[in-house]
Amino acid sequence: MPDGKRLRSKRPGAKDMGESRSRDFALEVVKRLRAAGFQALWAGGCVRDLLLGETPADYDVATSALPDQALAILPFHAIPVGASFGVVRVLDPTREGQAVEIATFRGDGEYKDARRPSKVEFGTAEIDAARRDFTINGMFLDPIENHVIDYVGGREDLKNRVLRAIGDPYARFREDHLRVLRAVRMAARFELEIEPVTRRAIKAGARGLLSVSAERIAQELRRMLVHPSRAFACDLALEVGLLRNILPPLVELRGVFAGLPAMPEADFWDHTLRVLELLPCEPSFPLAFAALMHDVEKPRLRFHQYDSARQALERLRITDSLCRRLKLSNAERDQVGWLVKHHERLRGAGGVSHSMLKRLLAAPATSDLLELERADALASFGEAPHVDYCESYLRHEPYGPINPPPLLTGHDLMTIGLTPGPQFARILEMVRDEQLDLRLASRDEALQWVASHADRTLPSPSPET
Repeated sequence: MPDGKRLRSKRPGAKDMGESRSRDFALEVVKRLRAAGFQALWAGGCVRDLLLGETPADYDVATSALPDQALAILPFHAIPVGASFGVVRVLDPTREGQAVEIATFRGDGEYKDARRPSKVEFGTAEIDAARRDFTINGMFLDPIENHVIDYVGGREDLKNRVLRAIGDPYARFREDHLRVLRAVRMAARFELEIEPVTRRAIKAGARGLLSVSAERIAQELRRMLVHPSRAFACDLALEVGLLRNILPPLVELRGVFAGLPAMPEADFWDHTLRVLELLPCEPSFPLAFAALMHDVEKPRLRFHQYDSARQALERLRITDSLCRRLKLSNAERDQVGWLVKHHERLRGAGGVSHSMLKRLLAAPATSDLLELERADALASFGEAPHVDYCESYLRHEPYGPINPPPLLTGHDLMTIGLTPGPQFARILEMVRDEQLDLRLASRDEALQWVASHADRTLPSPSPET
């Protein structure tokens, strides 16, 4: 029998206007389906979040109405995201961005591709609850009567802080291998202890991740790494054997002594987790992924600790390989690569040339680089004076603008008789350095500098034959 306990109302004023509109639209969908004689309930993650006192990111509705019936009742724009499985998404044109996913109560047939059922049979709310992944995600809420309907014991598990698969956990994870990674993310996010049989099933199903598409794994990692529980999630993923199948080089960090003053007994994995903890509460995904990768080369180059260029090259190679393996977007891969490439370059910032410092501080991802440097320095030494220096430099710009317009272009070089060619880029870079170091301030000065240094900046001409 379901648990029909009432859900305590949240205090007024806890939601902003956008959250209130989303809830109101989801309630309107339920009311319209009910008025037409169908059962309709909020389902899944939104019920879990409300029980935890959190604001749901979105609301899902489960109903006895078939997709065609629901669409005939609801006067909203619809997107058929999975009509063959009884799932449609409706948009409210009067509320910008508001959407509700509506799914017909169903039971799933065999999962032949380890992702989707080969067929579905529409049924009851109780049957629908039994097909879901974890008990905390298998509850329903009647938003009109304001009470929870629980066929799977999710409310008790949530109260006891337990993550438990519904039914046979081995079967749940065979149905969709990505669920083992989702289990880790949820256990970390909600601070839950994984129930022992479920935990054993996760370990047994770890290799199943090798058959999951890179895009789906990357999406789970995006959710995992931008959440404040990211360090706990990563450590748990290593412990239950998942990390070896998705980011194998990271496993090598365990057991390699780091020898850092702030954590004298730690290995590089402990240090990496600490860096993840010290990031801002909600970092960008490229920043969080770069933090995870920032020492990935250390086990392979432990005897080359003073060869920073070689370390940076190996770190970038491994990181780029993993980004491609996960099929991250070009923008994400470029930003992650830039961060790991320039990791540690800001150390000693007060003693480097202004041109080098300004080039780094003018880059689009500089704020993320500073956050990475601060987290790494605090985890390593307990202080980050070079980051404080850079932030002060950015605030006060003591030596002029950080990123002034270039003094010269290739066209300018042609006006003084230089022939276009590969050397133009080198000349313009040298002029830019002189400008950023405040030794050149105008176009005329720059042209004079090029003319007086032409014999050093240009390659010698080939002898005529």
